[in-house]
This record gives sequence, C-alpha cells and structure tokens, in this order.
Amino acid sequence: MKLYHHPLSGHAHRARLFLSLLGVPHEIVHVDLAAAEHKSPEFLRLNRFGQIPVLVDGDTVIADSAAILVYLAKKYAKEDWLPTAPAEAAAVQRWLSVAAGQIAFGPAAARLVTVFGAPFNAKEVIARAHAVLKLIDEELAGREWLAANHPTIADVALYSYIARAPEGNVDLAGYRNVNAWLARVEALPGFVEFQQTPAGLTAAA
Repeated sequence: MKLYHHPLSGHAHRARLFLSLLGVPHEIVHVDLAAAEHKSPEFLRLNRFGQIPVLVDGDTVIADSAAILVYLAKKYAKEDWLPTAPAEAAAVQRWLSVAAGQIAFGPAAARLVTVFGAPFNAKEVIARAHAVLKLIDEELAGREWLAANHPTIADVALYSYIARAPEGNVDLAGYRNVNAWLARVEALPGFVEFQQTPAGLTAAA
C-alpha cells in the first residue's frame, strides 16, 4: 500500500494518521509540490484533479483524504471508526462535510496564507476559523469525541488543520474543549504528529 503524501499537507496527514492508528503497513511516496510533481502526467494518471493525498492499494486507487478514510475503515472492517448505525454514520458524515467546508475555508485557508503565501484575505479566513472553532468547542462540551462516544474518522478528518491553526495566526487558547480533544487524539495509540512549519515553530516558541 502506497500513500502519495507531502509532510506539510493537512489533507495528506489525515490519511497518514489513520493508516498509523490502524497499524496498516504502508509506503510513503513524497510528492514534491514545489516542483509541481502533482501536476505531472504520471501523477495525473492517479488523480486527474492533481491533488494529494492518493492511496494506491494494489489495483485500487483512492484520491481525496475523506474518501481514503472511508476506504480504510471499510477495508479493515473498523466499524468503531466508521459506524454503521444510522445516527452515528450520519454524524460522521456531517463532520466530514465540516472538514471539507468550514475547516478548509477557515483554519486551513488561514494556514495557507502564512505557510504557502496563498492570496486569501487573512482577516476574513481567520474570522471564519474562529467561527467554526467556537461551534466545535460548544459541540465538545460534555463529550470527548465529535460523532460518537469513541473516536471516529470524523476526529481524524478535523484534527490536522485544527492542531496547526496557530500556524495561520488562529489562536486556540480560548477553546478549552477543543484543546482537550486535541490532547485525546494525540494520546491515541499509533498517533503521528503533523509536521510543524517555521511559522508553527515560531508560534510555539
């Protein structure tokens, strides 16, 4: 099993984190984004959208981080990570949508400004980040995990960009429940850290 990956991509980290949490042996294939390897003909044959991560499992190719999480949970019959009960399955899907929406256009976008020089309005995306973090902090009041009474792929999908939100000048200090949840994810057996950038190292100093 191969994971096409870049160490500074939160989307790629989601996939790598879940592989590690499951204890699935895999090979990391580094994709040089600066050299536009993700736009090469070879890579586009794997994912015509030219995005990472991509998981290659024999003859099966899965693109998109959320799709990879679902694939792995289904392949290894991990119903704890992807529940089949209707209400819990719907709760997981809700948070996958948040990861692709409010997280992508909030803390992830704010980080893209400082780490990759993305041309977003920093003030606007930081405000979006705080709006979704406030909601998540409220959702986590009195509970440990987002979608069930145990960790699911919803927690994996949201972890990376929230954990590195300070790299985008999004202060997490005011979100007690979010910080407690981050610590719980980081305490899971098999956890792998999302590499910090110079911006993150400065923020942590």
